[in-house]
Amino acid sequence: MTRILQVIAGAHHGGAETFFVDLVTALHGSGVEQRVVMRRNPARAEILRQAGIEPVELAFGGLFDLGTRRAIKREIAAWKPDIVQSWMNRATRHCPRGEFIHVGWLGGYYKPRNYRRCDHVVGVTPGIVDHLKTNGGWPDDRAHFLPTLAVDEPAVPLARSTFDTPEDAALLLALGRLHWKKAFDVLLKAVAEVEEVNLWIAGDGPLEDDLKRLCRELGLDGRVRFLGWRDDREAMLKAADICIMPSRYEPFGTVMVEAWAQKVPVITTSCAGPLEFIKHDKNGLLVPIDDVAALAQAIRRLMTDKEVFARLAEGGHADYQAQFSKPRVVELWREFLAGIVS
Repeated sequence: MTRILQVIAGAHHGGAETFFVDLVTALHGSGVEQRVVMRRNPARAEILRQAGIEPVELAFGGLFDLGTRRAIKREIAAWKPDIVQSWMNRATRHCPRGEFIHVGWLGGYYKPRNYRRCDHVVGVTPGIVDHLKTNGGWPDDRAHFLPTLAVDEPAVPLARSTFDTPEDAALLLALGRLHWKKAFDVLLKAVAEVEEVNLWIAGDGPLEDDLKRLCRELGLDGRVRFLGWRDDREAMLKAADICIMPSRYEPFGTVMVEAWAQKVPVITTSCAGPLEFIKHDKNGLLVPIDDVAALAQAIRRLMTDKEVFARLAEGGHADYQAQFSKPRVVELWREFLAGIVS
């Protein structure tokens, strides 16, 4: 059986990190033999343990962190994996050379030179793979597109009363880091133009205080709730009516797929990632980046047009089942892993 060492540094929270946990646990459930080396993160480690995977936790520091590299080398020597898969830049940089197939995973348009020691690279969108081929010279047989997955597990909707939100209100949900790239400031301004809606923002990050200040200035304190970072995304989506991704920059957008899995209509901006997967007016609505008026208009349209609402919910869920469901993505990954070993 093929043995895989999964190596990730990653942020404390994030879409790529969420997908890492979902994929590794899904592969484990399908019988793939794996070992995980990761940056210290008690919450993430506990999720993996509950799934039956005991991770090795290391520091993953800067350029002079020789201890992490040595520890990874020891794990490789002891476990003798057929494949080492490193997730994003930092983990890839810490991986030593060895008698294994090195796969580098990219969730964004990272510099191809950071992956020059890899044998294969995997991009989460076709556009990222094209970037690797065009700017990094990667050949077709060593640069691969493999989709992310969203977990469609049964979940009880998160009680709106938990965050003092009326049961009969139209509820928008936005998930992600509170960072300039996510453009939650634009979303708040759009919500200020649509009086009938409430908004939950689930995430944390450097702009939390700025966004809360803007919320007060716009008079939205009664209709907007900041939930912090939460791991019950299925429950949040089941409680919401519409999922919003107002991003200025989004190489993919895991939230989009998670919303599709729960049959929640999606409104997103015309970023690189959503443009590759959103078919406007069929599985989602696309609006220009940084366009408050267009975002407000899209929200109003979904609130008032039940036919469009139902069409987007069904269209998104159909695409989820065809491309991003757990069985489909696990099948594609197993085929890929078996193929590069053989």
